[in-house]
Amino acid sequence: MSGPEDSPVDGQVFMLAAAKASVGPGRLSELLTCVQRDLDDRFDTYRREFERVVDGEDREVFLVPMDHWETVGDRLGLDRREIEAVARTHAEQLRRIGSETDRREEFETALEIREAVVVGR
Repeated sequence: MSGPEDSPVDGQVFMLAAAKASVGPGRLSELLTCVQRDLDDRFDTYRREFERVVDGEDREVFLVPMDHWETVGDRLGLDRREIEAVARTHAEQLRRIGSETDRREEFETALEIREAVVVGR
């Protein structure tokens, strides 16, 4: 099961994030698609500047500074709730990957001081 169109987020992760978000599922889907397009444009920058913790067939995950999603949100004109919903979705995707690869504890520790960015290929 896949997440929204043009998003590297799994369907189950999307549903979990949508249930916790203060934006509706339809809006969250739009946000994730918009954000993915923005991230795609900066993919080479992520590879050069940030730690890649997952290098998968269909996505890569990077750890970025804590204010990263605010910067992206400002660039895209998102409000606080929308920024939080996107950030939560990306963090939940990293947690799910961690659970599937026996790295959950490592990723939880990393998320205490950094944020996750999931970029599709």
